[in-house]
Amino acid sequence: MKPLLSVDAALSALLNTAQPVSATENVSTLAANHRVLAHDLVSPMNVPQQPTSAMDGYAVRAADLQRLPARLRVTQRIAAGQVGSALAAGCCARIFTGAPIPPGADTVVMQEAVQPDAEHAIFSATVSAGHHVRPVGEDIHVGQTLLQAGQRLSPQALALAASVGLAQLQVYRRIRVGLFFTGDELVMPGQDLQAGNIYNSNRFALRALLERLDCQINDYGQVPDDLEATVDTLQQAMQGNDVVLTCGGVSVGEEDHVKNAVQRVGQLHLWQIAVKPGKPLAFGTLGMATKPCFFLGLPGNPVSAWVTFLLFARPFLQKLQGVQTLAPVRYRLAAHFDWLKPDQRQEYLRAHLDETGRVVLSGKQGSAVMTSVVRAQGLVEVPPATVIRSGDAVYFLPFSELV
Repeated sequence: MKPLLSVDAALSALLNTAQPVSATENVSTLAANHRVLAHDLVSPMNVPQQPTSAMDGYAVRAADLQRLPARLRVTQRIAAGQVGSALAAGCCARIFTGAPIPPGADTVVMQEAVQPDAEHAIFSATVSAGHHVRPVGEDIHVGQTLLQAGQRLSPQALALAASVGLAQLQVYRRIRVGLFFTGDELVMPGQDLQAGNIYNSNRFALRALLERLDCQINDYGQVPDDLEATVDTLQQAMQGNDVVLTCGGVSVGEEDHVKNAVQRVGQLHLWQIAVKPGKPLAFGTLGMATKPCFFLGLPGNPVSAWVTFLLFARPFLQKLQGVQTLAPVRYRLAAHFDWLKPDQRQEYLRAHLDETGRVVLSGKQGSAVMTSVVRAQGLVEVPPATVIRSGDAVYFLPFSELV
């Protein structure tokens, strides 16, 4: 029997095959959340553009506060969005956070340290020049690279782009994913659950995960456990999609037709991985070799589908989208559990952190137990044939880096 591919070998095979899309489009910065930046974002301006106040207080010349107490005349009031006039010696300006420092002033004294007196302000402490003043370019310099191509745009990244006046951003086009599910036992929530039926929870999980990646989803629904029906749906789905993602039907049972259907309309490049849960993962191409549509077949058990999507489908789809950084962050933490019956495959256990930061298993670890996925904060990576005892260091992959 041919040995199973390791997790690392399987992932490398997928990523080496994936070619990022090249088409780009300009979109409003307001509408660019989760999109992938196509070119480096270089600042056209300094931030701030002029010295500004970092405090509510009084703008002064530091030289006027060398002899204390100092009583300075308040000659102007400058709020954010206003521009003051030149400040004469022996005078000060009431100023507010974010307002430009008037010419002649070099320091801001916060209002709590000043005693107002009619048209004057009394200062009782010396300050150094530049105190509470944000200099030109303190945050951003003109010509500075703020965001790099291949970065997925987060809310904070959009704020950064907007802060330098960019109303539009050039991003890669969204990839199109055809999605369908196999299994005569599946019904949708809202339908009557007959004997032998189960609700199709995977449809909800996988659609939500694809939406998190900002994919364009074409959902072909549920396909009967029938070879010809599976072939027909694959042929339909590979038209106009970059990837066809299926769930179920990739194992070795008599009613598992996806593997044979893929071989009818394309090529199967990879099948069965040394991973638990998720061994039956399949990968291939559909259609013409010159412009293939990629195929990813996930197992039907809910946890298996969840784990294989996060470990394999997610980085593959991200590379197609043009994302540069694909490896999730892993933390080396202490286990607060025993795992004494290791598998020959690499295992991924659902777990969370206790109040001391130790890793605790989140319930039963069967491949159909979704309650443990909901309780978990991430996955523990267990190398093949590895025993874990409480106190051992383990790698923890948080869902915050994977979902």
